[in-house]
Amino acid sequence: MSRSNLAAVLCALALTVSSSHPLSAQAVEPIRYTLRFPAPQTHYVEVEASIPTAGRPDVEVYMATWTPGSYLIREYERNVEAVTASNGTTALAVEKSRKNRWRITTGGARTVMFRYRVYSRELTVRNNWVEAGFAMLNGAPTFVTLPDGGKRPHEVKVELPAAWKGVQTPLMPVAGTATTFRADDFDTLVDSPIIIGNPVVREFTVDGKKHALVLEGDPSLFDADRAAADVKKIVEAGRNVMGPLPYPHYYFLNMVTESGGGLEHKNSFLGMSGRFTTRTHRSYMGWLGLIAHEYFHNWNVKRLRPVELGPFDYENENYVKMLWVAEGFTDYYGDVLPRRAGIATREEFLDGLSNQIEAVQTTPGRLVTPVNMSSYDTWIKQYRPDENTANTSINYYPKGAVIAFLLDAKIRKSSNEARTLDTGMQWAMQRYSGDKGYTPTQFYDVMSEAAGTDLKGWFGKAAESTDELDYTEALDYFGLRFRPTDPRGARAFIGSGTRNDGGRLVITSVRRGTPAIEAGLNVDDEILAIDDVRVRADGLAARLDQYKPGDQIAVLVARRDKLTKIDVMLGTEPGRAWRLEVSPTATAEQKTRLAAWAGQ
Repeated sequence: MSRSNLAAVLCALALTVSSSHPLSAQAVEPIRYTLRFPAPQTHYVEVEASIPTAGRPDVEVYMATWTPGSYLIREYERNVEAVTASNGTTALAVEKSRKNRWRITTGGARTVMFRYRVYSRELTVRNNWVEAGFAMLNGAPTFVTLPDGGKRPHEVKVELPAAWKGVQTPLMPVAGTATTFRADDFDTLVDSPIIIGNPVVREFTVDGKKHALVLEGDPSLFDADRAAADVKKIVEAGRNVMGPLPYPHYYFLNMVTESGGGLEHKNSFLGMSGRFTTRTHRSYMGWLGLIAHEYFHNWNVKRLRPVELGPFDYENENYVKMLWVAEGFTDYYGDVLPRRAGIATREEFLDGLSNQIEAVQTTPGRLVTPVNMSSYDTWIKQYRPDENTANTSINYYPKGAVIAFLLDAKIRKSSNEARTLDTGMQWAMQRYSGDKGYTPTQFYDVMSEAAGTDLKGWFGKAAESTDELDYTEALDYFGLRFRPTDPRGARAFIGSGTRNDGGRLVITSVRRGTPAIEAGLNVDDEILAIDDVRVRADGLAARLDQYKPGDQIAVLVARRDKLTKIDVMLGTEPGRAWRLEVSPTATAEQKTRLAAWAGQ
């Protein structure tokens, strides 16, 4: 082929490709948002969205109904009001077309301005909060987009109130601006929290990449310098487990608001804590564990994900059976990283793992629902617990963490310490990260390869059945045991959860296999007396300490205002039977393996 003919063919090909990909980054005009806070003390953010129409006679926009990482339809559109549309000068007709969608009649305008206000007073990591001193915004409850606009760039301009000095967000700033940011697509916009106000910021660098600890709210008593130093150690520990840092920069956005929780994002974490968090060892270690968990998510789930978790359907449930890996394995590494960073002791690490085991083994629902189905049902159960939840389902966070522990031991043993769970996670990341995602079979296969033996049958029992987990192999391999309990110190146990309801001692849950359910105690019963002696709302534990397992007591309750006396045979409190410790008979070889896994 001659050079002139080749050039003609290439030119034609280029034109064909361009016309067949109208949403290429070079050709597509972004949706542009302006955020305003004219009266932040009223808890509103005003949003103006400049939306390209491509000349269509009408366009529809929608708001997401949930946030990835928090698997429940949240109905964010309920906070939207004062919706209007215009072509810049003339008002346009706009109508609601679904619960979370609006249709705009464009009149031929190639760009329409869509304006609305969002009430922002839910102090959680998945919603918005605006007050006089600062704003915390998440993408899903803030921004609308076009149904076919997922791959379209989105730009956000923030107009700062006079008293607010800056914006902290993982979004990339537009060159030459301080308060305008760009997302390459809607996923990135939703995945990028925005903090606006006067935060305390501590920056550090790992492997040449910027990291920032951002504290907003009331950080005056929060030790920012100490926290930043320890967070850096966790970043380094994560890098040592999973390999090169996969992001351009990373923001630890921590709201010091006397709240709790955390939510993962691709290049950031949004969490909440109390002002005294760094003042006590227990609260500080808990916060660092949260940091480690959410930070490890930047690999596990944000880049290495079940195939169902991308591309997201932001308007409907996205069903997935592998959250016990996405969340549970992350919970395991939430304990591992502080230990490897030298922040937590080996005893604290084992205590954290003991808590996970105890949470599994004291939940009756473990014998009812496999953990993969608890994952599938997360949309109707995990975020909507009731008095019977523990009886019918198992939380995929602790059970997934325990499976990760048992799998780590199995891989180490099968490979003679040549490989660990770290290896399996690294291999999975290499093969299935990005746009690929993994199926359960693919995940089982890569872990089997790391172990050097087929583990699909083991996963079938551990994750896809209600069989009890077998701890024997792992404990024997590391020279551990469950701490023996002294029957002389056993505490009497009823098996009901209670709350202090304005001075009334009210039953909130009754677990299967407990004295309470066998005797017929009910949720919402008010406990009035035991053996004809009054029980105060804060005195049940002290009263039960006067008895021993096997004693029979008469419990007087008010049930729908009718007094009823119920005989209960007390059992033995089960929780303390699952505490890990080094076996006094552990061999030198077992102690060496323990040190390789959990440190000295």
